[in-house]
Order: sequence, then structure tokens, then C-alpha cells
Amino acid sequence: MALATATTAAAVSLHPLLTRPACVLRFGRRLTPHLLRATSSASSAPDFNITFAEPAPAKKASSPAPSAQPLVPWIVRGEDRKPRLSTSPPPEVLQAIALAEAEAKKAAKKESLKGQKGAVAAAAASSAGIKTKERKDAPAAPPKFSKAARRFYNENIKEREPQRLAKVLAAAGVASRRTSEELIFQGKVTVNGAVCTSPQTKVDISKDSIYVNGNRISKKLPPKLYFAVNKPKGYICSCGEESKSVVSLFNDYLKGWNKLQPGLPKPRLFTVGRLDVATAGLIIVTNDGEFAQKLAHPSSNVTKEYVVTIDGVVHKKHLIAISEGTKIDGVMCVPDLVEPLAESDTRKTRLKIVVHEGRNHEVRELVQNAGLKVYALKRVRIGRFRLPADLG
Repeated sequence: MALATATTAAAVSLHPLLTRPACVLRFGRRLTPHLLRATSSASSAPDFNITFAEPAPAKKASSPAPSAQPLVPWIVRGEDRKPRLSTSPPPEVLQAIALAEAEAKKAAKKESLKGQKGAVAAAAASSAGIKTKERKDAPAAPPKFSKAARRFYNENIKEREPQRLAKVLAAAGVASRRTSEELIFQGKVTVNGAVCTSPQTKVDISKDSIYVNGNRISKKLPPKLYFAVNKPKGYICSCGEESKSVVSLFNDYLKGWNKLQPGLPKPRLFTVGRLDVATAGLIIVTNDGEFAQKLAHPSSNVTKEYVVTIDGVVHKKHLIAISEGTKIDGVMCVPDLVEPLAESDTRKTRLKIVVHEGRNHEVRELVQNAGLKVYALKRVRIGRFRLPADLG
């Protein structure tokens, strides 16, 4: 009877322990899942072996769902201008946020570019330092002088290459090259005390002593001069002593040459090309023979523009006839451009004619071949040189 009562009491007292899955007591203390033994108070009572089942695996606590973002009420004004609550920000706030984000991105991009430029600059500085070191190690280059210093050196110090005697006389202003050759052939030129009869003789004006008709040639050459002249009607293109030549327009200038350029020989001026007596307009005057040859030679294809005044009315057939060209000295000459100009006077017509060959009386022959009569002829342009509008 006593044994049955003890067994019932032990079972009743251990029932709560058997029903808890994790073997946790009511007081929060965990029991070890090994063999528990319950003994009765009586020493003679038998031992009870009570074994707990293996605890069930604990379920992983699921992460709590993220709480929804709380709504922020916005007080905005409606169309009736009265304040009201809204769950979304006003458009002005959204725009300001977007602008702030754009400015932040722009600033970040600028900083990254600045960092890249800094790296590039550092690399460039490093390479520049290397180049500077190499330049220092390299032999020093000759110094660069100014244009005036180079000109002074070329004119006064540098040794000139010997040139033909006829060319030296022409450059010194003695005469034209052809006339200088005639003087040499006539035995009127001496070089270092000996008569020279060959125009091809090489001389150095800075070293050799040259005399022409007993007059010594200066060791210095005159400077190169270039003039654009508006030739008046009635003047001729001659280098002689004629009173109405183009060169005679420079008589006053040449008379004061010694005051303007003391110590330098007087230049010999001449015209580049020719204009007949009845033709006015632009003509170049210089003392540079090479420049004149290059400008006047037909192979240079330098265009020349003329303004022709026709006495009478010009029709389309006349323009076609001029454009087709005409033969001059057996050579077909065709103008580059024929164009009528606006004119208030109905009795006279002005034409613009552009040619590039520049043969003698070429423009007059073109106009007369078309059956027209030239009232006045003026040249207004040679290549890039043009008369001012008030003179053309």
C-alpha cells in the first residue's frame, strides 16, 4: 500500500516536467537531460529510474518583419489656399530634394575629376622634371636672337656668298641688270684694280673693290623698298629722265635720301610691269629685282583687275564676246572674269575685267574685239594689292 502511494506521488510530482518540451522548470532553471532518480523518504523504498526524452530542436526565431515607415503628415495649402493635411510632400519640397541630390552628385564627380587631374599633373610634373634633367645634361642650343639682331648680323657681320657682277651692280643702284651688262662689256667696270668684261664674274661687295666709270661702289647695299602708286593718266612707266614718268614722282623723296638714310647708297627705283600712257591705276615701284621678276612673270599667274568705262550701252552679246577672248600676238587670251558694274550714268557703262597673263594692251584688245569703244581704263588690283575704294 505504501509502495503504491509513493509511486503515485512521484508520478504526480514529475508530470509537469514530462510535459515541458525543453525541460525548463517553472522557475526558469534548466534541468540536465541525464538520468534523474527519485527516491522515497523510506530507506527501503526502491529507486525509480526516470528518463526524459530528447528535447525537440529549438525553432529559429524568425526575424521580425520590418515595420512600415511611419507616415509623416504634411501641412499644405490647397487650391482654396487653406491649410490641409497631406501624406506626400509638396512639389516644391520634392524639387528641392532632387536639386540637392543632383548638386551632391555633381560635387562628387567634380572631386573625382579633380583627383584625376591631380594625378595627371603629378605625372606630367614628373616627366617634365625628367625632361628638364635631360635638357640640362644635353649640350646647350645656340640662343635665339630678335629679328632686328638677326637683320643687323646678316647685313653687317655675316659673310655673304659671292654673286654675279651684273647682279651686284643692279642691286647697288648703278643701273638695270641689262645696262650693267653693257657697262661690263664696254670695259667700264674694274674689280680690285683690274678691268672685268664678264658679267658672270663672282664678286663680294663687302670685300672686293668695284669701280664703275671711276666711281667706287659702296660696300653697303641700299635697303629694299616697295611702293604702291596710283599712276595718273598721261605718265609713262620708264626709268629714264622723262619729266612725266612714274619714277619721277619720287624725285623729291630721293633728293632727301642722304638725310633720311645717311651712309647708304641711293636706291634705283623702277616699275613692276607697265601701264600705257592712257591707262591709270595701280602700279608697283621697287628696287627689288627678284620680287619684280616673280610678280611680273606670266608663270606666277598673278591676277590683275581692271575697271573699263565703255562709251555707250553694253549688251549681253558684248559680254559673251569679251568672255570668249581674242588672239594677241598669236596667243589666245581669255579673261578670268567679265562683270558689269552698277552705274548711275546711262550713257556710259563700267565693266570689271580680271586677267592673269598681263599681255600688252590685253584689256583694250578684248574690249575692242567685242565691238566696243574704251572711254577710260584703270587698274585697281594686282594680286593681293588693291587701291583704296576712294581711289578705285
